[in-house]
Amino acid sequence: MSNQLVLEKRTESGRKAKALRAAGLIPSVVYGLETPILASSTYNATEKVLLEAGYHSPIELMIDGKPQLAIAKDIAVDPVSRRIINVEFQAVSADEIVEATTPIRIANYEQSEASKLHYVLLQVMEEIDVKAKPADLPEELVADGAKLAGLDGKLTVADLQMPNGVELVDKELSENTVIANVYDPAAEAAAREAEAETPATEAAEAPAAEAEKTE
Repeated sequence: MSNQLVLEKRTESGRKAKALRAAGLIPSVVYGLETPILASSTYNATEKVLLEAGYHSPIELMIDGKPQLAIAKDIAVDPVSRRIINVEFQAVSADEIVEATTPIRIANYEQSEASKLHYVLLQVMEEIDVKAKPADLPEELVADGAKLAGLDGKLTVADLQMPNGVELVDKELSENTVIANVYDPAAEAAAREAEAETPATEAAEAPAAEAEKTE
């Protein structure tokens, strides 16, 4: 497995974890075992694996030389430096059905009639929760944007290409839920301009109306 990360067990916790970060390590916790494991890993290796796996691909953790399949359940990032400061892993088994948040990608929009008319694609749903065995978790779910033809064009959950063995977590989510649609930026700009002109026109007409009443 390409997404492999070596973890070292640690005893430091709380404020003492700052020393780990200063030493170029990232504190982590592995849940889902008999007892949670406090661990740490080198920053560069952790960042590389998490960029590849994200929240949706299984990671093979090597803990004291023993492999353990897991997924990243929470990645804490410093709001200023944007560096990873803590990771929570969830241990899983190869045959276990697990849930993961998966990105949605709209493909081939540039080939659509809507794109040729210079309409803009607005993606309103960026990700969706799915469930599958760890090996079947997709890196992304794709919807074909080539079908979008005009301003009434839209893509819904029903347009997502679902791989075998993958299901949506929310069974009550309607297939008609919109994930992307198109709009005409020129028309919207004209509408905003018209709205801005209306108050000015009304203000200019008010004195004239008062003058007529006086006469």
